[in-house]
Amino acid sequence: MPLRRNAINGDSRICQWINQREALHHFATYAGMTQSQQHIKPLHWYVACRLVLEGGFHPDDITPRPPFSVVTRSGRSYLHFDPTLATGSERTILGGLKTKNVDVVVTKDGIGPVLAISCKGMMGAFRNLTNRMEETIGECTNLHITYPAMVFGYMFVIRANRTMVALAEGIESAEAPARQLLANDIAVREGGEPVESIFRFHSALRELTGRRGIRDDVSGYEAVTLAMVDMAEGRAGYILGDFPPKDSPLRIEQFFQALYLRYEERYVFGAPDLKAVTRRLEWASRSPAFETALIDESPYPVLDYEVRVDVES
Repeated sequence: MPLRRNAINGDSRICQWINQREALHHFATYAGMTQSQQHIKPLHWYVACRLVLEGGFHPDDITPRPPFSVVTRSGRSYLHFDPTLATGSERTILGGLKTKNVDVVVTKDGIGPVLAISCKGMMGAFRNLTNRMEETIGECTNLHITYPAMVFGYMFVIRANRTMVALAEGIESAEAPARQLLANDIAVREGGEPVESIFRFHSALRELTGRRGIRDDVSGYEAVTLAMVDMAEGRAGYILGDFPPKDSPLRIEQFFQALYLRYEERYVFGAPDLKAVTRRLEWASRSPAFETALIDESPYPVLDYEVRVDVES
């Protein structure tokens, strides 16, 4: 259903309420320097807001803080849209080897970080993908050493740059390094299949996902997703549907539900005495944030997930 949110502002460093297409469109079209992380920040915002709306986590517990407030009346939770409360900060988590700033974190008073999501994006130089594995494994191991119960998700997005025959032919006279850079930046072959380096990266990530218990290997993530973002004109920001394969555990459709399930197993069903603190909220369907409305004369988008509403609604 159409939901209230603020229009995306790519220059802002404050968490905004946006949908997946808007976040990935920004990633697909961003032309600035990546060191600032501005190409991936909107994906952080999308994740943080989704953890509120679909996940039922209180916005006060999430970093960066999403633009919502909660009012409780007669035992029901009403969600309000309030951009003045939003922040753009990251939370620093104590790791077993070093402290680490993590993109999106849910923290519970008296318990510590209970759920975290690391968002990474790559725009080119895909032959270097395998070099990311050391960083990926190290980040997970570092944090799970200190917090083995923490549910940790890893989200990796890739620009689906396609082979451009005309462009390649047009640079035949260019220097070899320029031709090599172009080849390294191609993610999808003419036939529509990802290049070999992306297949290898997918295979490596498959070995890191699906961690079930707190005594399992600390180098494993509870959930991992790999998504290729379309770059075609008129399609920028959409996720390619053919890769990863339909039977892959890295499909984005499974990512958030896997995180919620692991969270429930450890912090709700596995610790019933803490349920008053750890239970996920259900929002009243008549929450002001869910009203159909207009902001700046622009219609609100349909979100790509179901909002967690209470059964009495």
